[in-house]
Amino acid sequence: LGRMHVHIHQRRIDVEKQYVSGVALMMQHILIGAAHCVAHQLVAHKAAVDEKILRVAARARVAGRGNKAAQAECRSRLSDGSLNEIERIYFEDAIEAIASAGGEASFVRCDVTDEASVENAVNFAIETYGGLHVLYNNAGVMLGDDDNPVTTSVATYQKTMDINVLGTLLGCKYAIPALQASAKKSGEAGSIINVASFVAHMGAATPQVAYTASKGAVLAMTREIAVIYARQGVRANALCPGPIMTPLLAKFLSDDAKRNRRLVHIPMGRFGEPIEIANGALFLASNESSWMTGQSLIIDGGITAAYVTPE
Repeated sequence: LGRMHVHIHQRRIDVEKQYVSGVALMMQHILIGAAHCVAHQLVAHKAAVDEKILRVAARARVAGRGNKAAQAECRSRLSDGSLNEIERIYFEDAIEAIASAGGEASFVRCDVTDEASVENAVNFAIETYGGLHVLYNNAGVMLGDDDNPVTTSVATYQKTMDINVLGTLLGCKYAIPALQASAKKSGEAGSIINVASFVAHMGAATPQVAYTASKGAVLAMTREIAVIYARQGVRANALCPGPIMTPLLAKFLSDDAKRNRRLVHIPMGRFGEPIEIANGALFLASNESSWMTGQSLIIDGGITAAYVTPE
């Protein structure tokens, strides 16, 4: 993103206690289910806005190969624990695609709940690109047995909080000094983008209490960080997506009743697309949002604004 290099915490892959994270120029987002693995990557091209800032227009695509082939290959690799092969399939394809579009990318493993691992990822970004200008905290889980307060186990709650909240905190802990150092050199504030959710602003009768609590914590943490560092070269904002039509959501909402139970509450009458969230993140990362900090950017098709939706 021009002189900005995005430090990305990839979605945690809970397979035999091994986790994958990434540091790259563009955002890449790994979704892995028990039955399938599909990679979405943002392959970007650059268009000049002014002499200093480049705005990135990105399009979402499925990495490397068709969905069915990718799912079959990932099932095979996950069964024997070969994360290195998954990395080769997806990360190398992503890096090649970004390079072919004129960008530059790299990745590093990171367990977002481990301080040393997060510190190493931040140092990798600094050593590779000469500084850190944008932190995009995207690692998160919504576990299958996350339900209401009575039925959700303490273990599920704790694991969700460890990844979604502690992971975000550790990313900020080790990235903020690097963002400040880069800001002193460039004269432009660094940007933290913490991915929360629209459920941080409203409740749902289809419960996921641990996830909802974790995203509320991310939102509150983001506001605090924004105020602390507002005059110290760092901006911080929360990105709050509504329901986004990823392969995992499509599988979960596998019948009309489940889909319509949710669609009726969306004024625009459809689920969001990954690129629509990416565009919001790119806005927050760029200097086009230079006077914006401590805010919650909600991209949800109008859900949080609605009482009665259109017929």
